[in-house]
Amino acid sequence: MTCTKRQIQLLLKYAADYPVEIAAAKAGMAYSTAKRYLSSKKKTKPASKVPTPRTWRTRTDPFVDVWSQIKEMLERDHGLEAQTLMDWLIESYPEQFQANQVRTLRRRVHDWRVLHGPERKEVMFAQNILPGESSQSDYTHCSELGILINGESFPHLLFHFMLPYSRWEFVWICHSESSRTLTTGYQMAVHELGAVAKIHRTDNLAAAVPIGQHGSFQPGWESFLQHFEVEPSSNNPGKSNENGSVEKSNHLFKHAIDQRLRLRGSREFKSEMEYASFLKVATIERNRLRHERLQEELKFLLPLPADPWYDPRQFSVSVTAWSTVSVAGAIYSVPSRFIGQRLKALVNPNTIRIYYNSHLLVECPRHQPGGRCINYRHIIFHLLRKPGAFRNYQFREELFPRAIFRSAYDALLRWNDEKADKSYLQILNTAVMEGEEQVSAALEVLLQEAKVPCSELVQELCKTKIAVPEVQVLAPSLNTYDALLTTL
Repeated sequence: MTCTKRQIQLLLKYAADYPVEIAAAKAGMAYSTAKRYLSSKKKTKPASKVPTPRTWRTRTDPFVDVWSQIKEMLERDHGLEAQTLMDWLIESYPEQFQANQVRTLRRRVHDWRVLHGPERKEVMFAQNILPGESSQSDYTHCSELGILINGESFPHLLFHFMLPYSRWEFVWICHSESSRTLTTGYQMAVHELGAVAKIHRTDNLAAAVPIGQHGSFQPGWESFLQHFEVEPSSNNPGKSNENGSVEKSNHLFKHAIDQRLRLRGSREFKSEMEYASFLKVATIERNRLRHERLQEELKFLLPLPADPWYDPRQFSVSVTAWSTVSVAGAIYSVPSRFIGQRLKALVNPNTIRIYYNSHLLVECPRHQPGGRCINYRHIIFHLLRKPGAFRNYQFREELFPRAIFRSAYDALLRWNDEKADKSYLQILNTAVMEGEEQVSAALEVLLQEAKVPCSELVQELCKTKIAVPEVQVLAPSLNTYDALLTTL
């Protein structure tokens, strides 16, 4: 049987590490043929020799006459590239050199740099990573993922926290590298983990390290970590490899998310919350593979402090004539009686509380800049007095607390465009008086029966559906107390 040159090369390659039968199978030839080739190879194989440099050339070196000049230029400035040198040669010796010789020159310059160049590549030293010794965090931009929210581009960062030993990780969507997102991301990560490492390392971001003051830390960051009994750490400026575990994990995590998005067939999400849920599921599945090493590492981690860290941002805001306040770029409604007053807003990562002196007025989920949180209960009385303002009200869409309310309003518009606004506002007022759940149930019934959801029918349904229980309060018997006294 005649074998190809490639088959023989594969046979000789695999025969060095495997038995003849396996090497023959990998090379795709019969065992007898392979044995014959190997036996003949052993007979003809010359004795091993010490390799000697080749002293001949197969073709004339085109750069032999100018190499001394090129070498002098490289020694003077080793940053010169082969293409730049080739352009100079063509300009200086137009009859001797052509552009297609650049590949040969590139090899010559590369060999010179390896053998004689001044550059020395930095040596990395592999470290023994101890369980529970440290945690790391970093921010990573995700524009390359091409995420869309409702058809619009969604530029964002991910706060990425991980344990170098077990590779356990946590991610959180954020929009800036600030002290607030740094502390919030760390809190969320360690509370999900249920423990903290002795040391936490970041790079030299300004939220953790004062600019130009490597070795010291921002007082707020240092105080924050002291609450968890954790020591802050940072890598040397320009040495991202010192925070290498999370740096590498950034790339691996985004690559994994990219693959999941390809499987999903779409990079568009209905909301940021849906995208966050997608990331959370992906993180849980990745961490499931690290369960054993995490259990080993948890034995060396420190417990969380008993008291949570509480450091909300505080704002002093004025209530506008629209009965709203602007806090951190988002708009929130307050009761109209506070129009013109100065209020105090405490902003936490996920909630916001608005106070008048020490009286809590509003507590609601925090919105991103540009968001709106308008509570119809704060303004419905005034809208009932001015129903004509509802049609073009800037915050009209926020006055549909549920989808069924929007459907009811659309049905009222089809029924009577002129009376729709006033009738809908009366429905909202009924929701204030009777409860949003009762009104929602009434609207569901009316729309399913193809009836106009006018305010009169809604009120009637709410009254018939609310059954007030009969409560009987029985007078206690004083003999019971006498019985207790006799037992003493």
